[in-house]
Amino acid sequence: MLPGVRNAMIDLNCDLGELDDAAHEAALMESITSANIACGGHAGDEHTMERTARLAIARGVRIGAHPSYPDRANFGRLEIAMGPAEIEATLREQIQRLEAVVTRLGARIVHVKPHGALYNVAARKEEVARAIGTAIVRWNAEATIFGLAGSAALDLWRGMGLPVAAEAFADRRYQPDGSLRPRKFPDALITNPDEAAAQALRFAREGIAQTICVHGDTPGAVEILRACRQALAR
Repeated sequence: MLPGVRNAMIDLNCDLGELDDAAHEAALMESITSANIACGGHAGDEHTMERTARLAIARGVRIGAHPSYPDRANFGRLEIAMGPAEIEATLREQIQRLEAVVTRLGARIVHVKPHGALYNVAARKEEVARAIGTAIVRWNAEATIFGLAGSAALDLWRGMGLPVAAEAFADRRYQPDGSLRPRKFPDALITNPDEAAAQALRFAREGIAQTICVHGDTPGAVEILRACRQALAR
């Protein structure tokens, strides 16, 4: 059970605040327990942050920050050469930008999930994972950090005193080493709701993850999330 999630054995999360489609995001919100809200690095602005946060608050969904490399042109999906101090600074700035919006609405950020390339690089590069952890510790050491299940970053963050949630993906295929299959491959995404739900259920039964993600921009994401929620509920 994750901190802040009651009567739930596993968390279902989605990356939100990335699309200019309020109706789509409202539909996604119906099936999740945690929302990772883009806070300006790869997508999002004050308007989308407030819109998404209001949806989450109305539905009792946990609010998390979804910071990234500062690269809107490539949606944060390319690795950028940044030193640890630069990574820490941009993460704290992005998180605090969302925090200002969320606090104004009477809510709080309870978790952080790095986005895209930053997430994947942290899973294999200790210095990047440490910079992310440092940014969060200096902002709020009680916030849970989401990271790739099975990666060394999880142990590093635990060693820094952070609450950690191992994350798996219902809508992504994996490489043999446990990393996510790169999006450049045509089979990287799982878009069949039944297949995604079966994968989510397997992760839950095997205890691989405490939180399972479906990306909001995956084709058919609303149906995928609904199928995952129904499978996990059963």
